[in-house]
Amino acid sequence: MSSTPLLSGPLLWLVILAWVALAFFVLYATGILQAVLRILLPGALGSKLSRGFELAVRSLWLHKLRAFLSVLGIIIGTSAVISLMAFGEGSMKDALDDIKRQGATNIIVRSTKPPDDSATASRNFVADFGIKWRDVAKFRTIPEVELMVPMRIFPQSFRFQELMHNGRLVATTPEYSDVNKLEMAIGRFLIEEDGRKKRNVCVVAAATADKLFPYGKALGESIKIGFHNYEVVGITKDRMSTGGTGGSQAAEVYNNDVYIPIETCRVRFGDVVFLRASGSRSGEKVEVSQVTLTVNAEVDDEDGRSRVRAVGNQIRDMLERSHFKKDWEITVPLDKLEEAEVAKDRFTRLLAVIASISLLVGGIGIMNIMLATVTERTREIGIRRALGAKRKDITLQFLIEAVVQTTIGGMAGVFLGLLAVYLVPVIWELIADAPLPAKLHVPSIFLSLGVSIVVGVLFGWYPAQRAARLDPIEALRHE
Repeated sequence: MSSTPLLSGPLLWLVILAWVALAFFVLYATGILQAVLRILLPGALGSKLSRGFELAVRSLWLHKLRAFLSVLGIIIGTSAVISLMAFGEGSMKDALDDIKRQGATNIIVRSTKPPDDSATASRNFVADFGIKWRDVAKFRTIPEVELMVPMRIFPQSFRFQELMHNGRLVATTPEYSDVNKLEMAIGRFLIEEDGRKKRNVCVVAAATADKLFPYGKALGESIKIGFHNYEVVGITKDRMSTGGTGGSQAAEVYNNDVYIPIETCRVRFGDVVFLRASGSRSGEKVEVSQVTLTVNAEVDDEDGRSRVRAVGNQIRDMLERSHFKKDWEITVPLDKLEEAEVAKDRFTRLLAVIASISLLVGGIGIMNIMLATVTERTREIGIRRALGAKRKDITLQFLIEAVVQTTIGGMAGVFLGLLAVYLVPVIWELIADAPLPAKLHVPSIFLSLGVSIVVGVLFGWYPAQRAARLDPIEALRHE
């Protein structure tokens, strides 16, 4: 029995950050941090850094409100980077998972009805189109195909006593559950013996079972499909729908399905299905609605991806030679997956740029406050220069103050960003009754914190240089 750790994801990072901040302030309060600086940087530099750091913290503490307002932009920018990257990463991962559920090594061939030809539409009562069983036999000759699942899909009404539910009747093979990642809530899925003996058995999807059997058990009962009764041998768990990804890949909803052996379907329903619409009655002859083929390849390397595409091209060539009209469509989820991955990278970079603008604005705020601080402390600068301080000492002092401000602001921003990643999805689900996907983007934590420190150096350099260039005599005269 596996146990789930109490601390995971954003909460773990929050705890780590809290401990780092606590350790930092304990080291500073006890003087250990200053001593470490002197040891690591022996000589005058270590003493200056230690003294400058202490003066910077004291200056910030004396002007708490001003310091908070100056680093507010850094706090907002850092938290924006982390939260935006997390929500963007979560949304893109959700889209990628939707494509992966279709199988990155799968090739989906669908029968599609071609546009009606006005010259023949009046003569043809039954529209004959789509994948044939002879095409399926040709697909089996491709060495790279390790699994093939033919399907016959059409709308149908399902009845149990006085209850009725409309959904999809999916005639298929036992491998369908593996290819489409179906899990059983109770009972079993179709087996080879069901098709071989052409049994009248069915597997009911979750929503269909809820509609037909709202109060009692479904297993072992019989539902009426068409003119025949089918024994329920299993019920599937709720299955998330696959979103449409363009082209022939339409959204597929699994929860309203009923599954029967494809051999039974050919005997009970045949290849012609009549549809009624707007008072008219027309027929469709489709031998196979869809074939899903799984290629024996690993898509983690380029060779495996090339093999999937090669099989897709081979199937396309087969169909073009044997079909006089375009009554089929091929979808390779791998292509959609690669497109989504490229879009994800582009989207991630765009989010990083947008969020980094907040850090830039925060840096401008730091510069404004530091320039005001230089004007306010002009006399102090004059006294220090008169007592022997060099220009580089003044520059170092103000630069340390700017870096300390942005570092503290960056750490506070990281804390707020992680808090948002952890709490906002929970609040959103309570208010909107819909999930808000979020996946912590760990590099954004270190990136935003590092950028905030660099911002302190860049935007603190000019005020520090301005302070160092003040004339000592004029500075002493300043009131």
